[in-house]
Amino acid sequence: VQLQASGGGLVQAGDSLTLSCAASGLTFSLHEMGWFRQAPGTEREFVAAISRSGRNTEYADSVKGRFTISRDNAKNTVFLQMASLKSEDTAVYYCAAGRGWSTLLSRSASDLPFWGQGTLVTVSS
Repeated sequence: VQLQASGGGLVQAGDSLTLSCAASGLTFSLHEMGWFRQAPGTEREFVAAISRSGRNTEYADSVKGRFTISRDNAKNTVFLQMASLKSEDTAVYYCAAGRGWSTLLSRSASDLPFWGQGTLVTVSS
């Protein structure tokens, strides 16, 4: 299984950025997908999740209303659209895959078996 995250970069506060995660080696449409992030010196934290069909989504309170998770099952890709970025959004962003919506709702990184390599988002204030 490979999850290839991309789209990170250096932006200014208030800007927008879209991350992508291309999956291979798994039946993408049967896996729930999530985004997590990890800032220096902190634990990896949940950002957003989307169910297999895309009908259900879940967000951390810190990003609700600013970030949007979506997926394209035909292209085996999950996206994270980030708007109104803040300096506290600076982190390495990881995509992850797992089976079962309850697994993603746990918001626990340790529950998810498949991870991408991460893409760095830096927001300057």
